[in-house]
Amino acid sequence: MGEGVGPHDALALSHDQLAVLGREYLLAGHLQDRASMPHLIMNHDRETMTQVAIDEWMAASPVYTRRMQRALGFAGDDVPTIFKGLQLDVGAPHQFMDFRFSVERPDEGRFWLDHCGALMDVEPLGEEFVVAMCHDIEDPTFDATAAATNPLARVRPVHRPPRVPIDRQPHCEWRVFIEQDGEPIEDSEGAEIVGQSVAANLDIPGFDAPTDDGLNNYATFDPDFQLEHLSTAALLTACEEFCLQGHLLVRGLMLAVAGRFGEDEARTLAAAQLKGIGPVVATRLRDALGLGTGPEAVATVLRLHPMFRPVAYIATEIDLAGDRVRVGLQDSLVFSEADEHSWPHALTTDPGILEAIAQGIDPRARCQPANATSGEVAAWELTVDAAAEPAEPSNEVLVTRVSTGADFALRKPLPVTRA
Repeated sequence: MGEGVGPHDALALSHDQLAVLGREYLLAGHLQDRASMPHLIMNHDRETMTQVAIDEWMAASPVYTRRMQRALGFAGDDVPTIFKGLQLDVGAPHQFMDFRFSVERPDEGRFWLDHCGALMDVEPLGEEFVVAMCHDIEDPTFDATAAATNPLARVRPVHRPPRVPIDRQPHCEWRVFIEQDGEPIEDSEGAEIVGQSVAANLDIPGFDAPTDDGLNNYATFDPDFQLEHLSTAALLTACEEFCLQGHLLVRGLMLAVAGRFGEDEARTLAAAQLKGIGPVVATRLRDALGLGTGPEAVATVLRLHPMFRPVAYIATEIDLAGDRVRVGLQDSLVFSEADEHSWPHALTTDPGILEAIAQGIDPRARCQPANATSGEVAAWELTVDAAAEPAEPSNEVLVTRVSTGADFALRKPLPVTRA
């Protein structure tokens, strides 16, 4: 069969490489909307896009916020706990969304953004888009995320865009506090539905990896937290959770669209989203890990791609033989969901998706269906022909690449002292 690429080959990455991978996963989850929201605007209007985005994030963020608390051992009900969750949230990818934090008391603090990549994306579109994101979407979704930690938590703006003057720094500032005599904020109906999914209740097994090269939990809040602070074992867990956050957002998105326009449109949008974000993320992972092109790079990136992780949820068998890469999508937990609100379901119906992702690694890659073996839902064979004409990016990729995040250069953080 050739050289098999096992599901836990991320263990072969160094501690520093895993931190790089984690930052890429955070950015990937954040950019998912850049691949989907333009289609909602084109097919409907800005107001529809805004309401779908609100429902999507309110459905997913409370669920994965609580998961991250359990995964890295920092459950609590105070403002520092809320801030820890934001530091490990795909909605706040490091550097692209440059969150800074200050804690005044356990029940009050502030955060501000020295750089907001999302603002850089929408500011050229005009004030209506800025207000939609920084007011209409942020108000309910910030509260929903904070309320996952404490239902009495509130997030209120000190100042926010539209920026006056246009070069105002920081881009925005918010106050976070516990309103002891306030009305508790309850999870949205979407969050309750997403919270019942297999993905939301997934048990990610621990990793047989070093625990003495960093923190194994995030007990004490650090406003300058970096992924390099975590141990290798904790980094592996965090990376899998970051990928799961992306899948929970897909569920929130499809739930919101299906409720308005039906399952067919939800599936169509999920496929378009994956065709856009999948290749962009593949290119970024290839470059971040210093890989070239060719079949070996295709196999390596696919096994690390957030579409196929966490491995406890989505199992694949990837085999490399010469210029061919066989991808077998196994009958794993994602296919035991009560619905088809997932990327793997979209993948099984459109082989062009996997080809587009592979072409994000090597534009000479081509894909064709392969015979699925026992235990597989679907299989494909990818080839890389050095003489082939490089494929042009699809319209879905071009739409996604409008975001400044597609080419955003994540810098190497300053050295950290590990515990």
